[in-house]
Amino acid sequence: MNASSPSSDRPNSPSGSALAQSIPVYRAEDFLVIDGANIDDTLSFADEAVLDDVYELGTRAQRHRLSIHAQSGGDFRVAQDTQAGIPDARVIVDSCMTVMTLDGTTLEMLLLVELDSEAHVASVHVLPLAPLAPNGHYRLVGIERENAARKLAQVACVSFSRGTNITMSSGAQRPIEDLKVGDKVLTRDDGGQEIRWIGQHTVRAVGDFAPIVIKAGTLNNTNDLVVSPDHRLFIYQRRDALGAGRSEVLVKARHLVNGDTVTQQDGGFIDYFQLLFDQHEIIYAEGIAAETLLVDTRTRPALTDTVSSEVLEALSGHSGWLHEEFEVGSELLGPDAADKLRKASKR
Repeated sequence: MNASSPSSDRPNSPSGSALAQSIPVYRAEDFLVIDGANIDDTLSFADEAVLDDVYELGTRAQRHRLSIHAQSGGDFRVAQDTQAGIPDARVIVDSCMTVMTLDGTTLEMLLLVELDSEAHVASVHVLPLAPLAPNGHYRLVGIERENAARKLAQVACVSFSRGTNITMSSGAQRPIEDLKVGDKVLTRDDGGQEIRWIGQHTVRAVGDFAPIVIKAGTLNNTNDLVVSPDHRLFIYQRRDALGAGRSEVLVKARHLVNGDTVTQQDGGFIDYFQLLFDQHEIIYAEGIAAETLLVDTRTRPALTDTVSSEVLEALSGHSGWLHEEFEVGSELLGPDAADKLRKASKR
């Protein structure tokens, strides 16, 4: 079936390249209609779904990591390092479906349709934006196409939480919600730089998308730092405690979780903020060096309705420096990584 549906020291990456985005997905076949018009059918894309159908998530359903590269046209390709999907297959963001649980709670799921070489549907992947329970029953109450791509882009946006203190170019500390476009923020590589855009959205703080809390003192920070899970922190080690072969490393916040000084805060809602500069910068949040929003083909849909085309076109610094050579993977990090980094970076 067809789917309708110092700055000179910076390393360079191929122009226009984008990082792969890894997301935990279910197979559409894991969802079976147990009541409604499509009874006994499995979940499909928006054109074939019917409101008020009740789906059951199979008891043996497991999530698999789908790794995707965003394309300039808004679609995606399955990356080589993936558990789900066929590498290089085309993937389109079909829709965002809203389902309701038996207790009246509403949850959102993004449907990603994988196509074969003849543009026929090969697989449908389901990305839940909140945890789902095996054997749980979910009534389909909404189907939306217009904002589905933006919601996926927001998953890829690195974000700071409300209340995070940002170091200004003057050295002053200011809560992120008080910042304005044009304010100058201290950056690690380029001194004081003006903010070009500030984004904000509120999400459920649940599951894989719940924020990471780095408690005060963990990385020599004065206050708690709360960031999105894939937010990368820039740490200078006086000695190479991780065995990374370099003193400067970028570490995703989720890889530092140890259940004690670094935790994932699950429950309720959280206000997330994104800061955009002419370049992909490293700034200081609660004293910790952390990256700002990187505009590439993954994250651009989150900006298109609120940022002028002139501003987007001026962001040339976002295609040439992705900090890739600084990033440390989870294989070098263990439950004591945060403690090792704190000691290694201490003056």
